[in-house]
Amino acid sequence: MSLRDKSCVTGIGETAYVRGSSRTAFELQIESSLKAIGDAGLDPKDIDGVIPIGIVSGTADDFIENFGLPDLRFSAVVPHGGASPVMALQCAAAAVASGACNHVLITFGRNVGAASNKAGARIHQMPQFHYVTEFEYAMGAIAPAQLYAPMARRHMELYGTTVEQFGEVAVACREHALLNGNAVMKKPITLEDHRNSRMIADPFRLLDCSLESDGGAAVVVSAAERAGDLRHRRVYISGVAEGHPHSPGSITQREDMTSLGIAKAAPRAFQMAGVTHADIDVAEIYDCFTYAVIRQFEDMGFCAKGEGGPFVQGGRLRLGGALPTNTHGGLLSQAHAWGLNHIVELVRQLRGDAGPAQVAGAEVGLVTGYGDMGDGALAIMRRG
Repeated sequence: MSLRDKSCVTGIGETAYVRGSSRTAFELQIESSLKAIGDAGLDPKDIDGVIPIGIVSGTADDFIENFGLPDLRFSAVVPHGGASPVMALQCAAAAVASGACNHVLITFGRNVGAASNKAGARIHQMPQFHYVTEFEYAMGAIAPAQLYAPMARRHMELYGTTVEQFGEVAVACREHALLNGNAVMKKPITLEDHRNSRMIADPFRLLDCSLESDGGAAVVVSAAERAGDLRHRRVYISGVAEGHPHSPGSITQREDMTSLGIAKAAPRAFQMAGVTHADIDVAEIYDCFTYAVIRQFEDMGFCAKGEGGPFVQGGRLRLGGALPTNTHGGLLSQAHAWGLNHIVELVRQLRGDAGPAQVAGAEVGLVTGYGDMGDGALAIMRRG
């Protein structure tokens, strides 16, 4: 059974994104969840499915207790880092299409001030990282920038990808964040600023790296037949898929360090949606690092492998360009909400509610997730 257009994203919600919040991750998660439920025109008691995202997220039981849910029929955990929100879309779409439930809340909260939320500490809590402990830790690689840097350097050596091409991604995201009242980063940057930013883990500079920020985000996925009675125009999930790389637990033990799981997911998602790359009006691409955006464009088939660097140049990713990307500022400049903020932004674009960052005439859009050592997920949505 195809999942095409069997479900819609009916509600979206975000907290303010900040640094140094005094609130817990769960408090932020609850706030964004209530906003998403209200945005859908629902009551919390209408939610009968819950997928909490993130290591420190509340459990399904927490939502039963806090929202007084009378009849929770479905819950799931999707443990794949930044790929989890888009993978959760697939899970939610399948749940409502099967009739298991009607309205699934996908919800996330984050406060990086807590010691357990630091990047290295988060990795220690994730069981799929035991290969990293065996291979990468022994070489001193602990934080994500250190773990992913060899992929980027290998791509540069094989295909001639440049620092300037990484910078194109960073500058486009920052330009879009300047249009977003709920973005952490508000200072313009140039390609020169990017090149001159301090080295973090070669070849990643500071402006190649996503933010450490606090906040919450949530979306509600509803059965398509239920969505017509709710508050906003329908935004259908037309195609959705996930994929995992070979040797998913260790980049350095992979035959091809530059291959990502999204290469397996993309053909399935495009086929399910019945669209081509030329049909995509706007893209929200998981941007933990600038390099990840370049590689995902390659693996999704927007350009050939090795041509991702030239693909992002010439203003292509900016508003007014051929493929406006990360129109909210992304993880690089809006906030790091594990990519659930990317889904929120795509829904806004397809509703026509994105304000100064609105892509004119946007009807079909794409959102990706990138997790752990290269797990990937892709959703194609269209406005009804």
